[in-house]
Amino acid sequence: MPYYVYKVTEFPIKLLEVMDKFDKFRDASAWAKARRSEIPAGANYLVKVIFAENELQAEDLLMQVREKEPITGDDW
Repeated sequence: MPYYVYKVTEFPIKLLEVMDKFDKFRDASAWAKARRSEIPAGANYLVKVIFAENELQAEDLLMQVREKEPITGDDW
């Protein structure tokens, strides 16, 4: 399965734009880090790497809202 690199805009609505696709995580990660270093200050988007079978699955995973971890009493 390939690794996809997406430009994710959160505001005003969540938009996904596929930037590139890689076979190896190392290549996808290095490419994404290089793009992140080029993001201007105040930009309203992120660059994310996602592992998925195809673009449809990648976009589905990126659009899912994840619950925050519960706060336990021993963290105080």
